[in-house]
Amino acid sequence: MRCAVLDDFQGTAGACADWSPLAGRVEVVAFAAHHADEDELAAALADFDIVVTLRERVAFPASLFARLPRLRLLVASGMRNSVIDYAAADAHGVTVCGTASSSTPPVELTWALLLGLARGIVAENTALREGGPWQSTVGADLDGRRLGILGLGKIGARVARIALAFGMEVTAWSPNLTEERAAEAGVRAAVSKEELLAESDFVSIHLALGDRSRGLVGAPELALMKPTAYLVNTSRAAIVDQDALLAALHEGRIAGAGVDVFDVEPLPADHPMRTAPRLLATPHLGYVSRDNYRTYYGQAVEDILAFLDGTPVRRLP
Repeated sequence: MRCAVLDDFQGTAGACADWSPLAGRVEVVAFAAHHADEDELAAALADFDIVVTLRERVAFPASLFARLPRLRLLVASGMRNSVIDYAAADAHGVTVCGTASSSTPPVELTWALLLGLARGIVAENTALREGGPWQSTVGADLDGRRLGILGLGKIGARVARIALAFGMEVTAWSPNLTEERAAEAGVRAAVSKEELLAESDFVSIHLALGDRSRGLVGAPELALMKPTAYLVNTSRAAIVDQDALLAALHEGRIAGAGVDVFDVEPLPADHPMRTAPRLLATPHLGYVSRDNYRTYYGQAVEDILAFLDGTPVRRLP
């Protein structure tokens, strides 16, 4: 059998797991380049029985399953994936399995972006290395300031604990958040999304993408934010209206934004997010860490072995 490992951008899939148990049973081929469209992807995967894909980088709709008659196993990192058509996978005889995934890396990246924005790290580092001005920014303080968290789940709650350690006030809001749940996390439940946006000095998004959260932060919501406030999104791009965010950044209606997720990934070379002012952006690094990759690929090998032995594990959905 043949196994394709998709989007191995850093060329680390082979080093992050021991694939030797598959020797003699499965040929593993890693693809370093992203396949931009379904035609390209279908052609690349035509001769593979197994596919390993990271998180939600690649969509697997019914139309793609129909073009991959040889495919029998799809392994996706994490135990939740919104871009796989599970009914279509079942109809085409494809088993879908997942892996564990740590919430630690996105929490840490959230704070990297927030701190980078608050203290102008990129601008100051660039100036220092290129002979620019010695001190050109004045940092924003965290102690005593308010962090508003949209979504107080596993990741949001951990972000909140770190904010409290910095001496920040923390409020949270989500459609189903109760005062009791907020109190358990040591934060205050905001009366409304609008109150949270209007009163926060920093806003961080940690909601799952769904019908209720898609476009949750648009032009009216961004207009509520203080001109000195910062927005951080390490969740899903579609939660924030991308055009409205770009307009707010260009017009200086918020102090800045830290973004790890985009409407198109990888981001095209001419995408306006690449040149937006007041933006600190990273190429969807939220879950990209050595320990997480060891888990993803190590458990992918386990999934493949179990499937070959007729006892699939960690089946999705």
